[in-house]
Amino acid sequence: MVVKVEGEKKMQVPLLHLSSVVCLGPTYVSPELMAACGEAGIHVAFFSSTGRFLARVEGLPGGNVLLRRQQYRSADAADTSLRLARSLVLGKLTNTRQFLRHARRDAADDRKPTLEAVCDRLAIHIHALEGAESIESVRGFEGIAAKEYFGIFNLLVKRTEAEFRFDGRSRRPPRDRINALLSFGYVLLMQDCAGAVAGVGLDPAVGYLHEERPGRLSLALDVMEELRVPVVDRLMLSLVNRGQLAAADFIEDPGGGWKLTDAARKQVLVAYQEAKQTEVRHEFLEQNTAWGKVPHLQAQLLARTLRGDLAVYPPFTIR
Repeated sequence: MVVKVEGEKKMQVPLLHLSSVVCLGPTYVSPELMAACGEAGIHVAFFSSTGRFLARVEGLPGGNVLLRRQQYRSADAADTSLRLARSLVLGKLTNTRQFLRHARRDAADDRKPTLEAVCDRLAIHIHALEGAESIESVRGFEGIAAKEYFGIFNLLVKRTEAEFRFDGRSRRPPRDRINALLSFGYVLLMQDCAGAVAGVGLDPAVGYLHEERPGRLSLALDVMEELRVPVVDRLMLSLVNRGQLAAADFIEDPGGGWKLTDAARKQVLVAYQEAKQTEVRHEFLEQNTAWGKVPHLQAQLLARTLRGDLAVYPPFTIR
């Protein structure tokens, strides 16, 4: 793959080193390159300059049609969907609580009691989740936990400037710089999860926790739930708290939404790719692996669960 800017060659990368290609803003990708990526199993994703997902190009699906048929049958079976959704949310809540416990150790003394209280409430939600008897109940626990988490998220931001104050989660559009950063990170993670589930032969649009809608990659969103906090939130907070991003790295549009500048998006992309190389412990598989491989491992475990090789889907959890 050769990258050119205004006709000038900037870089050349062997395809064997790539797992995905992300195009932000008006970018031309030759048909020959898209065909080569499709053959090599590399998906190409297109985003607007603000980070809104537009389209993805990929080759023939992996796996086999029998796995996808089992996926569709499982999605229509209330009991199977409930078990999978419960496991996915269990992973998310467990990782959120662990992340806050780690943050509490390094927090200022006046913030520690609030963080500890939220950890305690999340522990209660985790215990109660095991008894959830419907998808709606599972979604309810996920929503309550998310409200608890984002309600104290500003305590995790160590910058004191008013420009980096977080006043609650907002999406379309992001109403502050922190929300813009989180939204951009979640879009990147979602594409990695979509590529992972498609790579094992699953349909990224047919999920269990997220309701199906036209254009929504529900299964990709399902898989990314357990990874949002340890992958995206941790990285984005690190970039802000270490002063690697400044207030001037964000632009407010006329509608009141915020987005990263072109230079800042590149900086975040580089940091995201570097973070994916960091080694982490996969407790269920009892092995160390790079963060970038975790979505693929979880997709494989999900496929094994749907085939009946595993009785319960094991979510990825951090220590």
